[in-house]
Amino acid sequence: MNPTLFIAISLLVTAPSLTLQTSGVTARLRGVSAVSDRVAWVSGSGTTVLRTSDGGATWQTLTVTDDALDFRDIDAVDSQTAYVLSIGNGAASRIYKTSDAGATWALQFKNNDSKAFFDAMSFWDADHGIIMGDSIDGQLCVMTTENGGRNWVRVPSSALPPALPNEGAFAASGTNIAVFGKTDAWIGTGAAARARVLLTHDRGRTWKISETPLVSSSSAGIFSVAFRDAKHGVIVGGDYMKEKEAVDNLAVTNDGGATWTLVRGLSGFRSVIAYVPGSKRLIAIGPSGTDYSTDDGHTWMKLDGPGFDTFSFAPGKQLGWAAGAHGSVGRLEFGSK
Repeated sequence: MNPTLFIAISLLVTAPSLTLQTSGVTARLRGVSAVSDRVAWVSGSGTTVLRTSDGGATWQTLTVTDDALDFRDIDAVDSQTAYVLSIGNGAASRIYKTSDAGATWALQFKNNDSKAFFDAMSFWDADHGIIMGDSIDGQLCVMTTENGGRNWVRVPSSALPPALPNEGAFAASGTNIAVFGKTDAWIGTGAAARARVLLTHDRGRTWKISETPLVSSSSAGIFSVAFRDAKHGVIVGGDYMKEKEAVDNLAVTNDGGATWTLVRGLSGFRSVIAYVPGSKRLIAIGPSGTDYSTDDGHTWMKLDGPGFDTFSFAPGKQLGWAAGAHGSVGRLEFGSK
C-alpha cells in the first residue's frame, strides 16, 4: 500500500474528536492537568483557576488569592490536590497548593530573587517535584522539593552545566518539563543561541545537557517535552512570533535524550506535545492548530479544528483537555488502536 495512503487511512480511523466546552471565563488559559475522565484543572491569566468534576460539562472558578497573577502552569496530584505556578520576576513567581479540591489554597513558595523568573513545574509523585526558571548570572535555575512542596531547594550550580547567554524556558504551556518513573526528568530550553535538553536520572541531584537541532532565538526554542518511556521522547516548539511557520521545530530521541533527530512535517509553531497513553501516537497543538502522529512522531498529519496553548491527557485514558485563548477549553477523545 502507498505509505501516504496508509497514513491517511490510519489517521482517519484513530483521529481524536473534539468537543468544545464552556469555561465561563475569557482569560488566556495556559495550564491544564487532567487526573481522570471526570476531573481536570485549568489555570491562566487574571489569577484564573478552574476545576471540573463532571467531565467538563461545568467548570467551577476557584479563588486562590486576591493578588493579580498569571498562572501559567497547574499540576494535579489527584482529584483533591493540585499545585499552581504563577510567573513573573521576583515575588510574582509563586506556587500555591490545595488539598481540598480548591476550596482553600496555601502559599508554598514565593520567589525572593528579583532576577529569578520561573516558567514551569512537574511532579514525579505527591512528594517529589521540580520547577524550572530562566538562567541567572550564567547559571541554570532548577529547584526541587522532596516533601510535597513545603520546601523548595535550588539545585547547586556545581550539579548543573553552565547556561548559555539568555538561556531559559518558555512559560507557554506548562509542559517544557517531562518526568518519567521515579527519577527521570527532561527540560527543554530556548531563547538562546541553541535549544538544548537538560536531563537528570537521579531526581534532580545531577544533570547533563544535550544539544538539539531545533531552531532557537529570543522567541524560539523548545516549548514542550514528552516521553512515553525512559528512552523514547519528543520535543516540539518553533517561534511563537511566527505561529504558522514550522521550521526545525520537532525532534525525537530513542536513547533517553542523549541525542535528537530532526523531524519535519508539522503545520506550524506548536506549544505542547503529548503521547496518547499506552501508545506511540502523539498530538502536537499550538495556537494555529493541531497535528497528529501514529508512528512515534516520525510522520504527521494536520487535524481540522481550532488551536490551543496547552493540553493534558488523563492518566491511562485516551482522552484529555486542551485550553487556550479567550477561555477556550476542549475535550479531546481518541479511539483505541
